[in-house]
Amino acid sequence: MAIPTTTREYRLPKYDGYHNLTVKEASLPPPKANEVLVKIVAVSLQFRDLAVAKGQYSLGVKDNVVPGSDMAGEIIAVGADVDGFKKGDRVCANFALDHIYGDVNEKIKNTGLGAPIDGVLTEYKSFPAHSLVHIPAHLDYVQASTLPCAALTAYNALMGPTPLKAGDTVLVQGTGGVSVFALQFAKASGATVIATSSSDEKLKTAKALGADHLINYRQVPEWEKEVLKITGGRGVDHVVEVGGPGTLMKSLAAVRYAGWVHVIGFVAGPGDASNAPVVALTKAAMIRGILIGSRDQFESMNRLITAQKLTPVVDKVFSFDELKDAYAYLESQKHVGKVVVKIAKE
Repeated sequence: MAIPTTTREYRLPKYDGYHNLTVKEASLPPPKANEVLVKIVAVSLQFRDLAVAKGQYSLGVKDNVVPGSDMAGEIIAVGADVDGFKKGDRVCANFALDHIYGDVNEKIKNTGLGAPIDGVLTEYKSFPAHSLVHIPAHLDYVQASTLPCAALTAYNALMGPTPLKAGDTVLVQGTGGVSVFALQFAKASGATVIATSSSDEKLKTAKALGADHLINYRQVPEWEKEVLKITGGRGVDHVVEVGGPGTLMKSLAAVRYAGWVHVIGFVAGPGDASNAPVVALTKAAMIRGILIGSRDQFESMNRLITAQKLTPVVDKVFSFDELKDAYAYLESQKHVGKVVVKIAKE
C-alpha cells in the first residue's frame, strides 16, 4: 500500500472536559531514518486520559494535545536506519518514548505520550524505533493495546527493587486495569492475592482470575483490619495502591514491616495522609511512586505474559467515532479491566 500522507486524529483544544474531543485531519510526514510509521489499530484508555481532558493532570500537558498513551498497531513503513523491525510487525510503543532502561528522570517524563507530547488517538503515527516492543504472539491488537501503561505499571510495581516471589501476599485495590494486571502477574508468580472492591459482582471476576481473598470495602470499611486478620497479623508484602491520599493510611496499616506500598493513582480522592511519614518510619515500610516503566521492563513483562499465556481483561470496545462514549464509560467506573477504542480494522 502507498504510505498515507494524512491521518485523522483527536485533539483537545480546551481542558475542561472530554466533550472538547475534536476530530481533525492532519498531514503525515514520512518516517525519519530512525522511525517507523505505524497504522494504529487499537488504543486503551487510562484514568490519566480523563484527568488530562478535565485539566486535572498535574504533570504537564501541551496545548491542543492529541490524547491517549497506549496503542497497538502494525508497522507500514520503516526508516532507513531502523534495525530489528520490519513492515508487517505488530508493535506497542512504550508510554514514555525515551524510557529505554533504568530510572525515570525529568527528560524521560517529558516524552510521555498524550500529555507533554502528542499521543496515539490517531490513525497513523511515527515512533522512534527505540520506543517499540513486539506484541506477544497470542494476543490480538485490542488485548495488546492494554499493555503499555496498565500492565507495565503493575509489572514495575511487583517486579521492581524487591521483586515479588512465590509465597508473597499482594493486596490489589479495586478491579481497574492496573489492579487486574497486578492480580494476574501475582498469581502467575505463585503469590497469594487479596482483592478489594465496592462491588460483589466485580469481586466475582477477581475470584475467577485467581484472587484468594475478597473484601467488599463498602461492607467492611476497615478493610485494613481484615487484611491483617487474613495474614495472621503479618500484613502483606506488596500493596498496589491506586486510591491515593484517600486510602494510603489504610494501605500502610495493611502492609507488613519493611513491606512495599506502590503508589500508582489517586482514584479514591482526597484524604488525610499527613501521618504517613511517621507510620512508614515505625514500620520501616517503603512507599514507592511508580511512573509506568521502561522499554526494557516492557520486554521482560512480555516474556512473562508469553510464558504464562496471560490474557488481558478487556471490558468493552468502542469505535474511533465513539471516543466520547468510551471516556464516559471509563468515568462511570463500571468496568472491570480495560476500556479499548478500536481505531482501524485489522
